[in-house]
Amino acid sequence: MNKKVISLVLGLMCFALTLGICVQVRTVKSSNSTVSQNYEENNLRAEVLRYKERYENKYKELEKAEEQLEKERQNSTQNDEELARKEEEIKKGNKMIGLTEVTGPGVIVTLNDSKKDVNSVLNPSSLIVHDADVLSVINELKNAGAEAISINEQRLVPTSSISCGGNIIDINGEKVGAPFVIKAIGLPEQLAALSRPGGYLERLKEDGIGVELKKSNNITIPKYTGVITYEYARTIE
Repeated sequence: MNKKVISLVLGLMCFALTLGICVQVRTVKSSNSTVSQNYEENNLRAEVLRYKERYENKYKELEKAEEQLEKERQNSTQNDEELARKEEEIKKGNKMIGLTEVTGPGVIVTLNDSKKDVNSVLNPSSLIVHDADVLSVINELKNAGAEAISINEQRLVPTSSISCGGNIIDINGEKVGAPFVIKAIGLPEQLAALSRPGGYLERLKEDGIGVELKKSNNITIPKYTGVITYEYARTIE
């Protein structure tokens, strides 16, 4: 009888020990997995910061090179009217295609996602600002005579693309989210007609989208910092 009791106790002890080991192993694995995941996230974050720092350094170098180039251009065109005229044409061309920072009067349009409860509408997607909404506003501004436009400080140029990616919008390859601040330089009174009754902004308001339009006499729009390339268009000689 004593042997049976001893065997039973030993069996229970072995079972408890085995169970404890299994729990410990699982805990260690889970801990290692968490540590490994955090380590990878930290590495990725550090890598992103390194690339960002490199980009900022390269951009500063580019700005310095552009400043130096501008000085050389000015020196070389001081006593040459033909070169000075060509330089002025280059500056005008760069301004037109968005390669220089510009300032002037215009309007600022801000679009924000609706604050309505998603359960209060049949289509929750209608409460979000989409790329089509931004494009429609941009087209109306262009039709109203906007000379320069930016979205969240991203300058629009002839090759700019605006596409939807879930809750964010891709502009010039950069991902931006709401609120979308659209700046446009032009005649303020003419651009402000965007908020006319029955217009696109009015329809967005009716859908619950946050819309704000204000005129300003001092709007600054940054230059395009990417590279404009034409793959198919060729100059006719």
